[in-house]
Amino acid sequence: MTEKNLTPVAWPSDGIAFGGDYNPEQWSAETVREDMKLMREAGVNLVTLGVFSWVVYEPTEGRFDFSWLDGMLDLLHENGIRVDLGTPTAAVPMWLHRLHPEILPQDTLGHPLAPGGRLGFCPSSPIYRRFALRVVERLAEHVAGHPAIAMWHISNELGGGNARCHCPVSTEHFQRWVQRKYGSIEAVNAAWGMTFWGNSYSSFEEIVTPGGITAHNPGHLLDFERFSSDALLEQYRAERQVLKRHTPALPVTTNFMVGMGPDVVDYTRWAPEMDIVANDHYTYGLDPLRHQDIAFSGDRMRGMSDGGPWMLMEHAASAPSWHPINLAKKPGELTRHAFAHLARGSNSVMYFQWRASKSGTEQFHSAMLPHAGSDTRAFASIQQLGSQLARLGALTDTIVTGAQVAFLHDNEAGWALRSGLKPINNPPYAATARALHNALFEKNVTVDVVAPWAPLHGYALVVVPGLFLASDETAQAVTDYAKAGGTVLITWFSGIVDPSNTVRTGGYPGAFRELLGARGEEFVPLAEGTSVTLDNGWRAERWSELVHADSADVIARYADGDLAGFPAITRRTLPSGGAAWYLSTDLVGDGLREFTEHLLADAGVRSVCATSAGVEAVRRASDTTSYLFLINHGEAEGWAEASGTDLLTGTRHESRVTVPAGGVAVVQEV
Repeated sequence: MTEKNLTPVAWPSDGIAFGGDYNPEQWSAETVREDMKLMREAGVNLVTLGVFSWVVYEPTEGRFDFSWLDGMLDLLHENGIRVDLGTPTAAVPMWLHRLHPEILPQDTLGHPLAPGGRLGFCPSSPIYRRFALRVVERLAEHVAGHPAIAMWHISNELGGGNARCHCPVSTEHFQRWVQRKYGSIEAVNAAWGMTFWGNSYSSFEEIVTPGGITAHNPGHLLDFERFSSDALLEQYRAERQVLKRHTPALPVTTNFMVGMGPDVVDYTRWAPEMDIVANDHYTYGLDPLRHQDIAFSGDRMRGMSDGGPWMLMEHAASAPSWHPINLAKKPGELTRHAFAHLARGSNSVMYFQWRASKSGTEQFHSAMLPHAGSDTRAFASIQQLGSQLARLGALTDTIVTGAQVAFLHDNEAGWALRSGLKPINNPPYAATARALHNALFEKNVTVDVVAPWAPLHGYALVVVPGLFLASDETAQAVTDYAKAGGTVLITWFSGIVDPSNTVRTGGYPGAFRELLGARGEEFVPLAEGTSVTLDNGWRAERWSELVHADSADVIARYADGDLAGFPAITRRTLPSGGAAWYLSTDLVGDGLREFTEHLLADAGVRSVCATSAGVEAVRRASDTTSYLFLINHGEAEGWAEASGTDLLTGTRHESRVTVPAGGVAVVQEV
């Protein structure tokens, strides 16, 4: 399994960080004084400040005034609340848009976005970069040494509104990026396969961003995704360089938006640039498995932090505001969601935002302190949560342990999947991964979701779920792992293309075909709402494939449909005792659960502990102590086989811990 490391920088709070985005510029001085009182009552110890305050610091071009910030930093410090200080560069001032409208990003048709939204700048714009770094320089120079500041937070959700720009400046930047990567125009034509449709380039000046209305080349599309991520990363690095010059001891991060993926930018490759890896995560109220979505995202974040702690920078206290129907969280769900993130390795519980806004786009987004004020069920829940978190200070010295399974997940694979026409167009990347992850979640098997280049030694099982793009190095690493005695599961549409988004010929799944001893010759997608049955009674949906088992055992065959009699699931035993499984379809229901049981038994993977149905179990530990998180997502009382003391109630348990319906427990184990 991956090497586990505690964060090599000072954590921004004593104990679990608890708080959220704070926007006092929206409120009167009287309200701000009330905020200080209520924050103390709730146990808030960290707030994110100044994320949207550029125009407050620089109300007109070149005129700086930090008096408001000085007062807020002093006030928060007096009240024992530390600050995650944002660089305000996500909130481009209207005066800058008026002076330089050319900095606005442009859509695929070359239309500029209107001012007033999120991240209103082209990531490649040197004009924007100059103004942004100037305000960051003045800000960092001004606040350096203030005792309230615990860390820096660059911009806000970079790419969440400006991830892909098609303006002339971006086009020229993209041309330079492509030239640096490939060196010659001949290499570009070869990598992208531009002889198709006779589209070969004769110079780099002919390359444009893939905009307009046409079917673009898959290699071109994929490289534009990579370029767009790199362009935003350049902005992050430029701001970080300024901050480190003035405040070298303070950790620097930016808030990711990690979900199933592919992400808006390549967070997996950004993560090493962060002193602390941080995430914003919002569930969808109509998703019946939103608690499992938290688990998948948390396991991804832990993979990005090399097993060490990470920050939950934002989530919702109740309903967000951008879904068609925004459902309030159910009673107890606020607590369950907070502890679910902690269980998966977060050392913080942070929200957007502290006080619900009266005005603006997100005026009906939930907050720690709702519109109705402090005499509410919502705020009472926040106070209770703050009291619980105050008892968990020792957790910051622990990490998640016991992960025996690794899932390989890569944004580039997701981008490649949506770049160009496919047997199923607009397929959701990681849908198969999420289904398999949920099957393991239900069995309380801890999973590390890691990059394809992460070390695989130490895991009992490696799952390659729909990794459409796989490099030769990834294929070799997975093969070496299996040859060393490990168990591998490869699922359909894995290893189909190389890093240029070029199909690997000779049969599917190209990069892993020899390892599996099985060869697919034709994809047979299933129509929506239809299914096939396997000869052992299992049912499958969405996909099937004409497969030949050359040197693998057939575990199950298609029993009906166009592929009746052909292998659906194969397993090859390697001389070392390792095993390579191939799953050529999406199992559902009991079939998925039973297949998972067979796979775990084959790999020798065990659950964290025995529990009743609906109880999530994850273990965090240090060298001396272990803590078992138990979260009951069911509507009936549950249990787990464990012994120890519940830190939340002080109750001592022998052999079995009872977890109330919808409740949580954190057991310091014997």
